[in-house]
This record gives sequence, C-alpha cells and structure tokens, in this order.
Amino acid sequence: MTAITPEIVAEHGLQPDEYARILKAIGREPNLLELGIFSVMWSEHCSYKSSRIHLAKLPTKAPWVIQGPGENAGVIDIGDGDAAIFKMESHNHPSFIEPYQGAATGVGGIMRDVFTMGARPVANLNSLSFGAATHPKTKQLLRGVVAGIGGYGNCTGVPTVGGEVRFHPSYNGNILVNAMCVGLARTDKIFYSAAAGIGNPVVYVGSKTGRDGIHGATMASAEFDEDSESKRPTVQVGDPFMEKLLIEACLELMATDAIVAIQDMGAAGLTSSSVEMASKGGVGIKLIMDNVPTREEGMTPYEMMLSESQERMLMILKPGAEPQAEAIFRKWALDFAVIGHVTDTGRLQLEWQGEMVCDLPLDPIGEDAPKYDRPWAPTPPRAPLGEVADSADLMGDLVKLLGSADLASRRWVWEQYDHMVGADTVQRPGGDAALVRVHGTKKALAISTDVTPRYVFADPLEGGKQAIAETWRNITAVGATPLAVTDCMNFAAPTRPEIMGQFVGAIEGMAQACRALDYPVVSGNVSLYNETEGQGILPTPGIGGVGLIADWERSATLALKAAGEEIWLVGASAGHLGQSIWLREIRGLEDGPPPPVDLTAERAAGDWVRALILNGTLTAVHDTADGGLLVALAEMAMAGGIGASVTPKGSHFAAWAYGEDQGRYIITVKPGTTLPPCPVPLSRIGSTGGTALKVEGIGAQDIGALRKAHEIFLPDMMAR
Repeated sequence: MTAITPEIVAEHGLQPDEYARILKAIGREPNLLELGIFSVMWSEHCSYKSSRIHLAKLPTKAPWVIQGPGENAGVIDIGDGDAAIFKMESHNHPSFIEPYQGAATGVGGIMRDVFTMGARPVANLNSLSFGAATHPKTKQLLRGVVAGIGGYGNCTGVPTVGGEVRFHPSYNGNILVNAMCVGLARTDKIFYSAAAGIGNPVVYVGSKTGRDGIHGATMASAEFDEDSESKRPTVQVGDPFMEKLLIEACLELMATDAIVAIQDMGAAGLTSSSVEMASKGGVGIKLIMDNVPTREEGMTPYEMMLSESQERMLMILKPGAEPQAEAIFRKWALDFAVIGHVTDTGRLQLEWQGEMVCDLPLDPIGEDAPKYDRPWAPTPPRAPLGEVADSADLMGDLVKLLGSADLASRRWVWEQYDHMVGADTVQRPGGDAALVRVHGTKKALAISTDVTPRYVFADPLEGGKQAIAETWRNITAVGATPLAVTDCMNFAAPTRPEIMGQFVGAIEGMAQACRALDYPVVSGNVSLYNETEGQGILPTPGIGGVGLIADWERSATLALKAAGEEIWLVGASAGHLGQSIWLREIRGLEDGPPPPVDLTAERAAGDWVRALILNGTLTAVHDTADGGLLVALAEMAMAGGIGASVTPKGSHFAAWAYGEDQGRYIITVKPGTTLPPCPVPLSRIGSTGGTALKVEGIGAQDIGALRKAHEIFLPDMMAR
C-alpha cells in the first residue's frame, strides 16, 4: 500500500486545501487509486473549477435548442425531425508535445462526443494557433498538427470543411489545437449519458485499454515548463480505422432499443465516463476491473481508470440486451465486455482480484468538485490610437498584407484534408463559412470557426463580442440563419488576476452578443494554464458557429461573378486602425483599442443582407474582417478572377482601406438593381471588371500579382 504523502498529493495536481477537502468528504485517507480518481476529476480540464461560475452567465436556451451545455455535445432542432449535434474542444498541450498524435486524437475525441449522442459526424473544423512563423519550432508543429488532423479525419470518412490558422509569438511555447465536429441525427433518436436502472449492465466497447494518456487531464490542467518534453507518455495514440468501426457499431446498436445511456471515454477515460454517468443519473456504479479489456500485461486498476486510450465507449444496456450488443461489436471486430452494473449506493466501487480497491461517494468526485471565484482584475482600457500617417506605398501595402502570416492563403493546409468525402460539402474551405448539405434534402448547415485574440487581449469585452459576431456574420454571408455556438475558451493561468479578468470580460462580451443575436451557447470546453514558464498565450475564446439554410442552391459565395456589376459597402466605416493587421504589419505596432462592436447594427445589417441573398438580389457577398475593406475586396477578386475599381472616401486612405470596422459586408449586384432601404449606412463604392484591383487616385494591383503573394507564404515557409 503506497503511503499518501504531501509530495504524492502535489504530483497529482491537488492543492493542500483540496486534499483536506477530500479527507473530509470521505472521512478517511484515500488510497493511491482513489487519489488518482479525485485528481483527474478535480482537474481544471474535467471540473471547470475556475470557470463554472462565469460560464453560467452565457445564454444557453432558445426554442430550437434541444440540449444545451452539460452533455457530450449540444443539440439543436433544424426541422423535419432532424437535429444538428456539435461541440468544440481543445487538445493543446498534447499537440505541443506530440503534434501528430495530439491533433489526431483531438479530432477522434470530438467526433466521439458527437456520435455518442446518436449523430453521424458530417463535418470537422478546427481553429489552430501557432507561434511566430519565424520561430524554430513553428514549422515542425504546423506540419505535424495538419498531418494529424488530416490523417485521422480522412481515414474516418468525415470531411474537414473549414477552420482558421493564426501565428503570433504568444503561442511560441504553447500552441492551440481546437477541434470541432458537427453531426446529424433524428430528434427522436438522441442518446444521453445519465445512467439508470438498478442492476443494469455496464458495458465497455471499442479498443483495449493501454498505458497511453495516463494523467492526460491533469497534464492538460497545468502550465508547461522546461521539462514539458518528459510528458510525452501522457499523450494518447489514436487509430482512425478503429474509430470508423466504432462509429458504425455504435450507430447500428443505436438503431435498436438496447441502450439506456452512453458516454465516450474522453479526458480521464474510464474514470470520467463512469463517474459522470452515475452522477447524472443519481445512482451508483460498481466495476469489476478484472473484466476491463487491456492490451498490456500487468495493468493495475490505477492505470486502467486513468488511461486515456482512444476509441473506447461506456454504455448502460437494458437487461438481456448484452448478446445482441455483443454480436454487433464482435461483427465490427471491436472489444465488448460487461464490466459492472448500476447500483443504488450513490458510490463508485471498484473490485479487483476479489477485493474492493475503491469505494467512494460519487457526489464529492463530481457535482461537489471545487468551484472557485478567483480574484480577477479588469483589463485596463487602451488609450486611443491617435493619428497614424499613411504609408509611402498604399497599394504595395495590400500585397504585403495578403502575403503576411495571418492573411495569406491557407490552401497548403486545407488541401491536405479531404473536404469532399460524403459528397455533401457544397461550399469548400476558403469562403466565409462551410456549407454541408443535410443528405437527401436541400437543407444545409453553415459552419464557421473564428476569434480575433489580439482584440480580446486589448479589450476582453469587445473581443468576446466580436468573436461571437464574426461567426454570426460568416454564416449570414452565405445566406444561412445562425442558430447556436459552441466555444473553446483558451486562456493562461487563472491564478493570475489579470488572466482571470480576461476570462470574465470575454464571457461578458460573448453573453451580450449571444443575447443580441439570438445565438445561444449549447456546448463548449475550457482550456486554462496555456503558458510556458509564466509566458501566457493571447486570450483565445474560440467560437464555432452553426446555422441553417433551407435551400443550399440559394446560398451566396464571395467570388466576383461578372464584369460591370455594382459594388456596395454595407455598414458604417469609421476607419478604425487600432489592433489592425495593417498597423502591425506595416507600422510594427500592436496598439490602440480594438474596433467596437455595435450589436444592434450588427443584427440589422446581417438580417438585411441575408434577406437579399435568399431572394436572389446579390451576386456575391463577403464580410469585412481582418485586414479591412481592401483585403476583403481583393479576396473576392482573386476568388472570381475578376478585377474591380473602387473610389476611396476621406483623406486617410489607410483608415478607409485597412480599418477593421465591424459589422460590414461587401456585396455586388447586377447593374441597375434597386436595393431596398438599408437599416445601416450603405454606399456604392465601385464596379467590377478588368484584371486589376484599382483604387481611384491611388493606384492598382494586378490580380495575378495579388494571388501570387497570397498563395506563396505557407508553401515557402514549409519549404525552408
């Protein structure tokens, strides 16, 4: 019997006061296995102990929300008996330590969150944050992460349809890999995780349990240090072909009435799945550890319970359903084992070699986990930017911006993903939002991931609003109605008041935007301690948005369609250069406040644009975001292979061209089209045609030259 010393408690990521709380909760000293169970379940990754009180401020309900936060994934009603099920999750620390497997198992884990609820996964997306493009580790990390995402997603037959990639020195020591999955199910065949039925069998299915990933949840809840490379054993190893078999086997069993509850074994593995199922059901659970399928000799209950081996699920079945379920899983060449049963004790009991090796009350492990209201300090407001002079080569700035790390084409990335498998992807990567058809119908889901971390760092409230509004705008720009979001809250150490202040501010901004846009949060994930030796990342509350269009053939794209069409700008322009990419790339400054987000104007502009898309008035639509108006117009021109001529307004060209004012769209219409009254400022800025992007009185750039600058950055970077 291992004696529990203060050093062992600390190695398990528990503070002395937390250990004292464990002693009080169970009335005795835990053994090592019990300590390990508390360790993973009370980690930030599993308990959200520093974030729960603030997450409760987010709006989570709407008439179309079937299931909000608290389950494996969120569920929304998309009509005709169909439901969309989706979630976004982080795999940051594992991906920094072992980029291929870290990213691959992040994709596998988020897909299990979706299909465990009865959905067939139909789309994967991601949001990736890397260090400076010139940092010696960035190229290797980018190559490994992209290969891992592509390798796993491609093999499972789920298209990777969209995402984003950013570079910033704050991620040099701690990259972010956020994965999102969307699935489709019938509203009358959605599965939940609450265990029920005293005596019902507890069944383990999928891959065998190994020693990979042990204490992964605890590792994901701590900052990196100079010894982070030694944490490689806590990175899981995935098998996408096994995942594909698991998807098919689970969906086949779900077509019967055998399942009472189901949960994937994600972070904290068998511990979290068994504890969460029993806690949600208000029951107890007893497991016979000798029955757990293992792939390594001599595994102990501690290793079995804390392993995060991939492609595993835990189920509660109806009595007598075991032979039917076993036949299905054996047919798909997967392990199947009855490893326990539901009890009325309210306890987690583990038996091994005839002895009870764990006997814990469930409430302290799960529902009564610590919940902290940590001290927080608001982010001081940034001083106004002041006057910034135009540069000497205003059109040359456009070439530099399009070829910069944050604005360059991501083709090198998404061409490594299979974005067409399944034959339902109707808008591919490179647009404002991906569009995936609901198979056999004209309906399509519009999906986007977005956040602008530099805005959140400068002003968490406005940055949080903008992250929500940007995905709403992206979905609107293809003609879909935004319905709900999932979030992935990536921040540094919550023990620092300034970091906790970023989190609190971002949550408040997100909540304001969600309420104003009728855009609730239905699922999500929190990843804290994203820092290395005290150097934190930019606050990065990644947002994944999902919307619906009734007829995908009415959707809009950003590509210019023909010469001679009118170009209009929807939304107010104040020429806001604070925190803009132009300011950073051309002036070398990361300064000033971010652009404010007027949520009333955002809603009005988006609803007006969407209505015109759906009635066929608009020929092309693109929201203006990073880089401002001229960058957005260049993207439209490059996509369509058609030039444009525009007339600037005001005397400060950089502010007009590269200001990042929010809530704006560039639209095109056929000549002579009469537009209805617009609730926000609307101005005609030019017309399409030619082979160059021309700005009256300033200069012109050939589309081919723009495209070359735009496309070359990542291939050049990866070839060096």
